[in-house]
Amino acid sequence: MKRIQMCRVMMVVWLLVCAVAVRPADVNQLTDEEKGQGWRLLFNGVDFTGWMTLAGDSLREGMWQVQDGALTVLGGHEEGCDIITRDTFINFELTLEVKLTRGANSGIKYFIQPACSVGFEYQVLDDEVNPDAKQGRNGNRRFASLYDLLPAKNTKPKPIGEWNQVRLIVQGNHIEHWLNGEKVLAFDRDGKKFRQAFKKSKFRAMKDFSRRQQGHIFLQDHGRQVSYRNIKLRAL
Repeated sequence: MKRIQMCRVMMVVWLLVCAVAVRPADVNQLTDEEKGQGWRLLFNGVDFTGWMTLAGDSLREGMWQVQDGALTVLGGHEEGCDIITRDTFINFELTLEVKLTRGANSGIKYFIQPACSVGFEYQVLDDEVNPDAKQGRNGNRRFASLYDLLPAKNTKPKPIGEWNQVRLIVQGNHIEHWLNGEKVLAFDRDGKKFRQAFKKSKFRAMKDFSRRQQGHIFLQDHGRQVSYRNIKLRAL
């Protein structure tokens, strides 16, 4: 009898440990340390507060949905629905998690102006399946690249269906792309490397493209399901 009771106690303890380990309480939340460092949540895990369509309209469930603490673009629509933050940002550090489905294509854009979808883009892509990974030059359309401009190096995306950690740093002209704890791209907008890439890119006719200092954060709907969560930002 004592052995049975002990087994029951151990089972209860184990279930409690598992519940704590997988509970979503830490998702879309700021720690006390993060609050002290000036971080803010751009997505509350509950609704579309702080986000709108590129045209400035309020978001409704449909092409995007909030489910299980994630902001998910459903894909499968003939016309996409890109979304942007209501606020604009200048110098900042952005972190988030992103989960792809097979063949997915999305992007995290910055320096976005109202009603204009063109801007710097941290590419989000299933490099193994989506054909866009083989387009462009030297891998500049693969995951974590500066889309159609500069390739990311030594990237290690998580398997499809797992969460990737993204970090983006914008400090004046200096920009860094990070993926899963590794810095995979760093450049200066006024540097030779960027200027040469810009002249060969699809954006070369846009004279103000690299001069923008402030803009919205933009999440792209490119026709496939992609999920975002833990979207946090702090001013630098």
